[in-house]
Amino acid sequence: MIYPHNFEQKIGFDKVRDLIASKCLSTLGTERVYDMSFSTDYNSVLRTLHETHEFTSILDSEDNFPVSYFFDVRKALKRIHVEGTYIEENELFDIRRSLDTIKSIVEFFKTEEDLPPVYPYLSTLAGNVMVFPQLIGYIDKILDKFGRIRDNASPELLKIRREISSTLSGISRSLNNILRTAQSEGYVDKDVTPSMRDGRLVIPVIPAFKRKIRGIVHDESASGKTVFIEPAEVVEANNKIRELEGDERREIMRILISFSDTLRPYIDDIFSSYEFLADIDFIRAKALFANQVNGLLPVVEDCRQIDWYHAVHPLLYLSLIRQQKDVVPLDITLDEKNRILLISGPNAGGKSVCLKTVGLLQYMLQCGLLIPLYENSRCGIFKNIFIDIGDEQSIENDLSTYSSHLTNMKYFVRNCDSGTILLIDEFGGGTEPQIGGAIAETLLDRFNQKGAYGVITTHYQNLKHFAEDNSGIINGAMLYDRHIMQPLFKLSIGNPGSSFAIEIARKIGLPEDVIADASQKVGSDYIDMDKYLQDIVRDKRYWENKRQNIRQQEKKLEELTSRYEIEIKTLEKQRKEVLTNAKVEAEKILSEANARIENTIRQIKEAQAEKEKTRAIRKQLEEFKNSVSKDIIIDDKISRKIQKLKEREEKKKSNGEKDTKTVFKPDTIEVGDAVRLKGQSSAGEVLEIQGKNVLVAFGIIKSNVKLDRLEKVSKNQLKKDRNAKSTFVSVQTTDDMREKRLNFKQEIDIRGMRGDEALQAVTYFIDDAILVGCARVRILHGTGTGALRQIIRQYLATVTGVKNYHDEHVQFGGAGITIVELE
Repeated sequence: MIYPHNFEQKIGFDKVRDLIASKCLSTLGTERVYDMSFSTDYNSVLRTLHETHEFTSILDSEDNFPVSYFFDVRKALKRIHVEGTYIEENELFDIRRSLDTIKSIVEFFKTEEDLPPVYPYLSTLAGNVMVFPQLIGYIDKILDKFGRIRDNASPELLKIRREISSTLSGISRSLNNILRTAQSEGYVDKDVTPSMRDGRLVIPVIPAFKRKIRGIVHDESASGKTVFIEPAEVVEANNKIRELEGDERREIMRILISFSDTLRPYIDDIFSSYEFLADIDFIRAKALFANQVNGLLPVVEDCRQIDWYHAVHPLLYLSLIRQQKDVVPLDITLDEKNRILLISGPNAGGKSVCLKTVGLLQYMLQCGLLIPLYENSRCGIFKNIFIDIGDEQSIENDLSTYSSHLTNMKYFVRNCDSGTILLIDEFGGGTEPQIGGAIAETLLDRFNQKGAYGVITTHYQNLKHFAEDNSGIINGAMLYDRHIMQPLFKLSIGNPGSSFAIEIARKIGLPEDVIADASQKVGSDYIDMDKYLQDIVRDKRYWENKRQNIRQQEKKLEELTSRYEIEIKTLEKQRKEVLTNAKVEAEKILSEANARIENTIRQIKEAQAEKEKTRAIRKQLEEFKNSVSKDIIIDDKISRKIQKLKEREEKKKSNGEKDTKTVFKPDTIEVGDAVRLKGQSSAGEVLEIQGKNVLVAFGIIKSNVKLDRLEKVSKNQLKKDRNAKSTFVSVQTTDDMREKRLNFKQEIDIRGMRGDEALQAVTYFIDDAILVGCARVRILHGTGTGALRQIIRQYLATVTGVKNYHDEHVQFGGAGITIVELE
């Protein structure tokens, strides 16, 4: 239940509707948008949310979803319920194209029988939708690709049109002969050609010579300098043309009536298919709006709760984006322990925005819309949403603002329960503060006793005290920077807020003696309490900033620890490799040393104790010994470095630092990880994560990518990719290839093209498909005379990268589509 009747206007949902409606492709979806309503059924809300969430994935990752020809032909279908009525030519063309779109959408959601659907909720929606390939084929026999009735739609129509063509040719010849004669005699200008007036072929003649040509004057130009004469020789032929055109219209009408008779038994089923098309248009518009405002699917549970992180008012977000400003997000929690949040703080500090954000996002959620907040937020389902906000003064009903508030409060007290969320702005305001505060306190007590949830804003001190002393209600404050005297638009839950009335009065220049007298009148207790509140808010902000800084430092320490552990492991690995190589080298050195020693002994013996030669031989042996020692020293340096790293790590552990170990977690993506797009080979590094959006550096290119499109890989893979790029392929080339792969569409439509034009288009298309590594593509050429099909297949037979090609399944186009399998 929603209260009051203008609830949507109060929270801004009417503007949200208009924004979503503007993204619809047809009146089919627009009607759905304006029929969208608040639902309290958990399963229904969850289903609509998942449908929209799945479509956001389609928008992010699929390029081939059919979005053309969302036509609303329901009026035409209703009209032919009566026997003997028929669908107009243009309406039939719209039916043909929209039925083909429905068939393509249903085909998009189909998967192999043994595989789970990629989009389960949307696949369920499309599961029982009927498609009409036979009707599409029937229409194709009647209409050409431009939506005009074919000459061969019936033998009689073909005969009539041939006769019209023959008669027109005869008229044209006669007119040209008459025209040439008139031009030679100077009655008509040399550059004049026959024209059409009232459906009859005529000759433009200068008025002075109109008597020179025998015939009927049909018209004259606006300037009066030209008259249009139908020569007597072609009057009869023109009359015949009129008769033949009448026969043509009657035959076309007969063809359309015949088709309408065929279509009539399927109308109810076709209506159901168009309902599906309306659903898809509606869901697509919701998904586009979600992407525009960064809407996400939070955790939704069948209970009463609000546990939101970084919630944003979508309309405020769009407005500030246009002004190039940042929006301050809202963190808010309502649960069974603290059901009612009482927000206080200065005017223009963001209290009303906070209240409207809660109302709008909760209403959007229960209308099946994704909402802008962090995806780890938790949401619940409320049965009732009651709001009291703004000036409700009524001249017609003789109600003051306060009387209007009391009328709303009466309704709230009577109808609220544990499934209700109340949104009340300036609670108790509008009347004398003492009695207004007392009534507000009593009402707050009743709301609390009934177990209602709520967000209530106020300036009354007694309500702040009441919230502090009663369970179920919690104080909150909109923060204010008293040094620069500006609101921070940030909600802090746990303590009441100050109105900063004295500070604001002093800032705007109110005389100091006035401020002093006012402070004396209100009493020192009130002033002191207000100061205490300000001090509490200041201290809380200070400690929150401290805690945030500590968290950041802890995170840096964890990252350093992780990096050192990785370095230790890397060095250990290198050391083992060095030792292994050293052992092999040592064996070689030992073998060589033995040989050198034996050789030295032999040389000394041969020298027969000659001192100079013996000294030279010993010097060579000493140099060899020094080179061997150098290798051993290098290994000792590595060992010492590893030992130092280990000692540093042990020292950190003994000081109580967190011992974190870097473990490769394929399901968790964090800043600094190596990732790649699913189905792609190139790896990049994660620079930043914002909700479901990830900033990834692929070489020198930074790109925003949806989290669910990425998969984690080892950092060795990232190094290999970087080395490979620098050695073989430039970053620009790699990025161009990635862009081409992401934007490649696996289908080309060449219907209506000339043979050489179609062949060139298919050549480029097949080249691109092979280049991006596509395994299967579709070529739409239509049936027609079969000429295009033959040309394309002759070409495909010559392409080495083509494995085979064949007709599409008859249900999805048959011989009008060629499926190409690529190697």
